[in-house]
Amino acid sequence: MWADEAALDAATRRLDGWEASFTDRAERVQRLAAQVHTLTGTARSPDRSIEVTVDPTGLLVDLRLDEQTRRHSAAHTARQIMVTARAARTDLLRQLTEATTRVLGADDPTAQAIIASHRQRLDPGQDTPDAHR
Repeated sequence: MWADEAALDAATRRLDGWEASFTDRAERVQRLAAQVHTLTGTARSPDRSIEVTVDPTGLLVDLRLDEQTRRHSAAHTARQIMVTARAARTDLLRQLTEATTRVLGADDPTAQAIIASHRQRLDPGQDTPDAHR
């Protein structure tokens, strides 16, 4: 099948290189998954009366309301909670993007797909000028 030993050796080296590349990629993806699992996003309302924390999936895991929220209507407080929750998800997306880029590289197609998936899921396209980290 192989015309000469040099061609066989070259093919073997190429396969070994691919295997090492796949192993390295799998290890980096596992490292990224472990880092992502520990991330949370947090944001506070401008007046610091509301603090929202979301888990790595973007779900609310903590909500802190300062006593000064009692001075506002329930509707106002609800709006501020929603805006602050969006800001917390935006913070989470920033952290996810940084971790993915750091571990896989900004130009890596897998990294770009992971970031796009997170961006779509967390919906940071909604502007959040009223909430700050």
